[in-house]
Amino acid sequence: MEMRPLGSTGLAVTPMGLGLAAIGRPGYITLGRGEDLAAERTPSEMRLRSHELLDAAYASGIRYVDAARSYGRAEEFLESWLADRSMTPGAIVVGSKWGYTYTADWRVGAEVNETKDLSVATLRRQLAESRALLGGHLCLYQVHSATLESGVLDDAAVLEELVAVRGAGIAVGLSASGPRQADVVRRALETRADGVAVFGTVQATWNILETSAGPALDEARDAGLGVIVKEALANGRLTDRGAGPAADVLRRIAARHGTTVDAVAIAAALANPWASIVLSGAVTVAQLESNVAALGVALTPGDTADLAALAEEPERYWAARSALPWT
Repeated sequence: MEMRPLGSTGLAVTPMGLGLAAIGRPGYITLGRGEDLAAERTPSEMRLRSHELLDAAYASGIRYVDAARSYGRAEEFLESWLADRSMTPGAIVVGSKWGYTYTADWRVGAEVNETKDLSVATLRRQLAESRALLGGHLCLYQVHSATLESGVLDDAAVLEELVAVRGAGIAVGLSASGPRQADVVRRALETRADGVAVFGTVQATWNILETSAGPALDEARDAGLGVIVKEALANGRLTDRGAGPAADVLRRIAARHGTTVDAVAIAAALANPWASIVLSGAVTVAQLESNVAALGVALTPGDTADLAALAEEPERYWAARSALPWT
């Protein structure tokens, strides 16, 4: 894959990355995930699967991997893969996040899977944990699902700490979720600590069903920030397991191009000129290979118009996402 700058962070990345949200813990909110994984999801089995995916991603040319403290043992699995493969710092760009703590105790169907706390105490604790595992491989550290309501973008102690992280050579960003993603991204562009811009990247959900953050992400790109797209497949709704009008349109377009439904959906995300990286959330090597095939899909203007007509109101989209079960 081609290498490209991640905004003005100084990092070089590939247009596709691998996200570990669905592979670092036994439960996650992806349609059909129970069919992809064995019923017995021990840490050793999930570690092996994560290594297989990371091997396949690296072989495909992917050079960005996305993790978080709340993704179960994702950072641990990534660290063991980096060590087993004798990867030197900089061989791939590793991003992680702080702000959520994994609480499911390696159980599927736990009443609470993660808890959110965007305080400076959590930042310091989780940054130390991430550094202990990833060491010099850690290139980007992000606020996990920042919201305006959380107050994290007004917390002087947090912002000063993040500027210190940047000063130590680690890029700083944030991820956003929910129907007000665009507001959070625009606020991030304005956020300063002692006159210093805090954020070098933003990560947000964008897919053909949830396009509302697009204009704000374009503004972020113009301001020099790197833009990372997550959930391009809408947690499995935009794969061959999906149903409804979107699935029908995707299947028609995929048939015309001789490709897969998921490749079309990811190609639509890749086509945004502001997107630095689009993440694959695959849990099998076959899914990853199908996702990566998106790089070879050239959507026509007619395809793009058909896909644009599928966008939902943000509140409707996020309500449907919240209703997805952890499996």
